[in-house]
Amino acid sequence: MSKSAQPLFHLAFPVTDLEQARSFYGDLLGCSTGRESDRWIDFNFFGHQLVAHLVSPEDHPAAATNAVDGHAVPVSHFGVILDWDVYETFVARLQATKVEFVIEPYLRFEGRRGEQATLFLHDPSNNYLEFKAFRDIDMLFDKDIDSY
Repeated sequence: MSKSAQPLFHLAFPVTDLEQARSFYGDLLGCSTGRESDRWIDFNFFGHQLVAHLVSPEDHPAAATNAVDGHAVPVSHFGVILDWDVYETFVARLQATKVEFVIEPYLRFEGRRGEQATLFLHDPSNNYLEFKAFRDIDMLFDKDIDSY
């Protein structure tokens, strides 16, 4: 059994249509698929395992938001932190497909400690995803928020 230098995460989440999930995660985001059944699909989400589980629309949770930088950020969301150059290429690819952003790509803390680029999307089942990149990845867990 091989060991990864970095632990991988696994996230199971609800979707209301598996084929729409396949199109969003596979075609739009470029995630390959793994095992699947008529009730779920495994996706390779930037090296991590996402499992889309089919639920009826009435069983899908609603999304509350919090105000962050003047944006209504969905409280329930997941995503990935990309290398800055990879993020910029990813954003360009999304923009070329005319994807609808929940929060358009923008810079937080521009020119300051913790500068980061971020954007939010939602999938066809209204699961929210955040993609971000840090100018200096060492700021990922920085606690000195007063300097922001």
